[in-house]
Amino acid sequence: MLREIYEQPDALRRTINSYAAGKALDQKIAASLARWANPEGEVLIAASGSSRHSGLAAEITLEDLCGLAVDVEYASEYSCRGGSERRHPSVIVLSQSGETSDTLAALREARRRGHKTLAITNAAASTMAHEADISMPLAAGVERAVPATKSFTCQLAVLYLLALYEGARLKQIGDAALAAHMEALASLPGSIEGQLDAWREQCFKAAQKYRSAASFLYLARGVHYAIAREGALKLKESSYVHAEGYPAGELKHGPNALVSDAVPLVVLATVDRSLADSVLRYEKTVQLLHDLKVQGAKVIAIANAGDREVDGLVSDCIPVDSAPEHLLPISEVIPLQLFSYFMALEHGVDVDRPRNLSKAVVESSAGA
Repeated sequence: MLREIYEQPDALRRTINSYAAGKALDQKIAASLARWANPEGEVLIAASGSSRHSGLAAEITLEDLCGLAVDVEYASEYSCRGGSERRHPSVIVLSQSGETSDTLAALREARRRGHKTLAITNAAASTMAHEADISMPLAAGVERAVPATKSFTCQLAVLYLLALYEGARLKQIGDAALAAHMEALASLPGSIEGQLDAWREQCFKAAQKYRSAASFLYLARGVHYAIAREGALKLKESSYVHAEGYPAGELKHGPNALVSDAVPLVVLATVDRSLADSVLRYEKTVQLLHDLKVQGAKVIAIANAGDREVDGLVSDCIPVDSAPEHLLPISEVIPLQLFSYFMALEHGVDVDRPRNLSKAVVESSAGA
């Protein structure tokens, strides 16, 4: 798992280069995606486990950058739903292996309903890649650890690229904005590479400090909520420590009763200062951190490098380099992966062989 966490910069470079022609989009891919797109701008994403969390991030990104209407379904639920469907969305299925049984069933159900399908997998020769109308494979390389790390961040990158393709096609993203998006995406692997060692040391120390915690609450807003969900899942499957992801604004609607010395919080408090909506979400998160400090809560925050305000409000602050709002999830999830890894070591868990879990393939629905 640790090796694959460190492989993410190279995995991201390979994946981005598969779909980008310098600072432009590959026009052959753009042409094939145009045949997949739904005229009404509706998209349905079906996935399980970590792949569903990348789908939740993509829901916000596709809606914000392209103006599409996106729903995200649990693959295991979508394939079992009956009744008539009046809508006719384009469907995306997400799976690391391309063989996840529930997601494969969802793909086949979508095809039965006559929907155009797109498979995003880490296996170009997989069943899903073969059966879908269009395949956008990752270039993450073989992922052997059960907890998804490099396949997850590469999924986020491909989904971001898909949003750029769709945004350009729908004329929601102009040429200058598209070039800026592509430049920011291309610079991300190098930025992550330069931060990995510091994150490793900070997460190692945090795991030692919080090893006795009984449970964690992971909080975030907007596109970052998906990463809170993913961080909580990583902690559960890697270290067997209970964790749940919530929208930050929902903490005081019940879950705050759980917060104690035994239940710390992990709060995603990054911000894109160039985007008004991101600043608003950040300000609301900072206000929550003020309240939590008064309450005496233990908080680990993921925040922009140099953010002294957040740093002064929390027990521990892990900085990430600034990036555009919809790219921040790719960076901010990696410290959460490392924290889960070191928490597993603190609990004596063989992180590469977690109990009751395996890479999900056709005969099992244990993961994604």
